[in-house]
Formats: sequence, structure tokens, C-alpha cells
Amino acid sequence: MEYTYTGTAHEALVDAYSADDERFRTGQRSAFPEREATIEEIGILRRLLFPGCWNGSDLVGDAEAVKATLDRLGQQFCHGIQPYANQCLATVVTNVLDQLPAIRELLKRDVEAAYKGDPAAQSYVEIIRAYPGFHATMVHRVAHAIYEEGEGVYARELSEAAKSVSGIDIHPGAELGEYFFIDHGSGVVIGETAEVGDWARIYQEVTLGALHFEEDENDEHALKKGYKRHPTIGDNVVLGAGSKLLGPITIGDHVSIEANAWVTDDVPDHTTVFIKHPEQERKTRPPEQG
Repeated sequence: MEYTYTGTAHEALVDAYSADDERFRTGQRSAFPEREATIEEIGILRRLLFPGCWNGSDLVGDAEAVKATLDRLGQQFCHGIQPYANQCLATVVTNVLDQLPAIRELLKRDVEAAYKGDPAAQSYVEIIRAYPGFHATMVHRVAHAIYEEGEGVYARELSEAAKSVSGIDIHPGAELGEYFFIDHGSGVVIGETAEVGDWARIYQEVTLGALHFEEDENDEHALKKGYKRHPTIGDNVVLGAGSKLLGPITIGDHVSIEANAWVTDDVPDHTTVFIKHPEQERKTRPPEQG
């Protein structure tokens, strides 16, 4: 089907571009090297959401150019959703595109969280262009909007495309709060019914997964679907590398889960969870005699 965007997100995005500060380089005509996205939708999204970082300076200040880009993105969404469509494609796609200005504001906060949360971060542009955690988060926030519109299979395709680049698996059903940051990121898994609060910082190999699965009473050998089975994470939580949080547990605010911890029970506010390491023995060899 032919799709033409009929909303006002193009005007809101142009206004948002003009409000960016210099850290996003939105008003500069940069010539970064082109980087191939795994699928066309993601390439278009990068230019729309952060034109100063993805050679999209032609969009800045030009609502018609932004609208034409939204038309192109909408056409790609329609083509992707078409085989699975449960309802009017144009309505679904327009509802998602209408959310892009708000999603962009969320992503700017995610960039801020990454910059503040990583001593190695040199600039906002570095985070937007080079951090796999931010790439996965950017795609997720759009995929989640599509998932919420009832088109979960296509949303999953977008998530899988992001995973192939970043090594980070975020189900489009997961709910992420503001100022979200995944550092390093390889091997992170966030399940469908996971909920994450504001200012969460997650390191590599973290799993927000299920502990047990319920069986479908009406279908032998099938697992039940559509119930809460993943953790709920509070605000200002740090999940250390390799930690596993499993089941529909609740992790409070201001909690630190240290590296490689295995958590299957609720954790109250202002708590640190860690593995008590056994003492290490070291033996110094005497120097060789010459």
C-alpha cells in the first residue's frame, strides 16, 4: 500500500531540532562516514532522530523534507507490518510516527545518562554513533511503540535487527524508564514483561529473564503466554556484569546488584546484593638461580 503521513510530527521534529544544544551537533553540517544499518528502517530512524550525527542536516529547519522522510519510513513500516496486520495499517503507522518527537526526547535523556554514567564517554556524538547499548535502546523505543499498537511480530523483527548489530536482546514488550543506559552491552537479555525504572545502568551479560514457565492448560506441551514472568526494576538501580535477575520479582530503588549475582527474590530499597568470594591463595615463586 502507498502511505502518506498525515500527522504533525514533522513540524514537532523541526521545532525539536532547533532546541538541541551544541552537544548534538544538529545545526552543523557534518560529513561523517556512512555506516550501513542492517535494515532500511533503522537507517531512516537514525537520520530523523539525530540528524546532526547521521548526515541529516538537510532535514534541519525543513518540515517538508522531514515529512517526506516520514512518508518513506511509514512506507517501510507498512511493508513490514502488512503480512501480520491485525488492523488498519495507516492508523497503526501514523500513531507510531506521531510518537517520534516524544521518543526523541526520551533518547536524548538516554544519551545524557550514558554520558554521565560512563567515565570513558567523550561526547554525545560518540554515544549516538558508537555505543551498542544506545543503538539497541533507540530501536527498542520505536519497536515498543509498534508493539503497543498490537503489531508485536514486526516489532520483534526490528528488535532482532538491532540485536544483530549490538548483541543486545531487548524484547519489544519490555518497558524502559527514562535515562536508561546499557554499558558495553554484549549478551544483555531483557524479557517481554520486564519493567525498568528511571536512571537504570546495566552492564554486559545481564539477564532480566524468567525463572519458571507455566504450562498452557488447554494445549499439551505448550507454554502459557501473556503473563508476568520477568523482573520489575526500580529507579536508580545498577546491574553489574553477568548478574541474572529471574522471575516476576521486584527490585527496589537505589539498589546495586553486583557482578555475577543470581537474584530470584525481591530486593528492598537501598540494598546491595553481592557474591561473597572465597579467599584467594597466592604463592610467590623464588627467583631462578642464574
